[in-house]
Amino acid sequence: MADISKKIKSFPNSPGVYIFRDVSRKIIYVGKATSLKDRVGSYFSWGLSPHYGDLAPKHSRPIEMMISEVKDIEIRKTETVLEAYILEQELIKKFQPKYNVDGKDDKSFCYVAITKEDFPRLLVVHKTDITQISNSLKIKNLKLKIGSVYGPYTSKKQIEIALKILRKIFPYHNKKENSEKGCLDFQLGLCPGPYAGAISKIDYQKNIRGIKMILEGKKKNLLAKLKKEMADYAKKEEFEKAGEIRSKIFALQHIQDIALISGREQKFLFPTDKMRIEGYDISNISGKFNVGSMVVFDNACVETQNFASIQPNKSQYRKFKIKTIDGANDVGAMREVLSRRFQNSWPLPNLILLDGGAGHLNMARQVLKNYKLEIPLLAVAKGPTRKKLDLRTFGNVPKLDQNIIEQIRNEAHRFAIGYHRKLRKKEFLGAVDKSALGIRNENVV
Repeated sequence: MADISKKIKSFPNSPGVYIFRDVSRKIIYVGKATSLKDRVGSYFSWGLSPHYGDLAPKHSRPIEMMISEVKDIEIRKTETVLEAYILEQELIKKFQPKYNVDGKDDKSFCYVAITKEDFPRLLVVHKTDITQISNSLKIKNLKLKIGSVYGPYTSKKQIEIALKILRKIFPYHNKKENSEKGCLDFQLGLCPGPYAGAISKIDYQKNIRGIKMILEGKKKNLLAKLKKEMADYAKKEEFEKAGEIRSKIFALQHIQDIALISGREQKFLFPTDKMRIEGYDISNISGKFNVGSMVVFDNACVETQNFASIQPNKSQYRKFKIKTIDGANDVGAMREVLSRRFQNSWPLPNLILLDGGAGHLNMARQVLKNYKLEIPLLAVAKGPTRKKLDLRTFGNVPKLDQNIIEQIRNEAHRFAIGYHRKLRKKEFLGAVDKSALGIRNENVV
């Protein structure tokens, strides 16, 4: 087991699939992880035994039996947990590892059926729900023809979560009725409204094709296809269409898939997972020299990775010179800053902290919705007595000490006002050389 211990230490802190092999090199288990090092290490990091030394796992008996058979581990990295999940299911289907499928029968597995309609739906069904009549497949009791079937998948809950993630990027109609009347999904943007005339049949089919390519493990090909399509629309000056595709590309590159991690794995993720908080502020004087700041607090450089250990990461700070807002409109300026921030492929934060109140919070929610992102928000303003902070939240905001909140808010303010003063000084001195003033443009967006 010393060789396995050494191998685990070399594993990356990135998503992927891990494969356990026995002494005969046969695959006995396949699993997914958000951090391959942490997840695989969790199997071998607790308890003592004469057989394993300090590597012995302290788990339930079935897992102990499995670990006792592991003689080698392989990994396959992926960009997201969603891709790890798709790959995991593909490998389970191909190799039928005994600790993945033992005790399961055909009724335990499920499939994704894509209906054969003008505007196809995606349904999660069991094998017994699918019947073959003549040369076509149908879903029993629904009288629906099936165009494509994907699976089997070992967990109905997990594939439903995967489809929920994909539906935010590639919306589709999923009601029994051929209508969007009273459809909450349509109002939330999960249904593109084909029967309301809100999307063409061609564009709807493109959404379905996008989901198919993800289920087939062809994300790279899909991204290449979308980038070409975006460029074609831009060339034809159809900028609204190009912008819609750009948003899909961004969402695919920043998939929020923490829900796909099992409850057991989440235990091991916290507090070892990386934390990143972004703080934002706007600075101007009567609407002039309007600038924004983004400061980053994270735990990238510390061993104990939790919210208590975060510290400023100045290499990640960014300055924004406001381009589209005239006058003292802090909410509008903050909207521009956030929109421009999410047009870049920087690491996504665990939390966004805004210097502002309810207006800032509501605006930020809309910006995140436009980019199909789910990131907790914390808007911070001074309370009526100015001694206690007025906090407004959205999403699953972690509990933070007020001192940390004030530190991030004050740092965002300091960074914004520092840039604002430099611009004012530059304007006042006119032709004075930048280098003489010590003004630098690094990290200006």
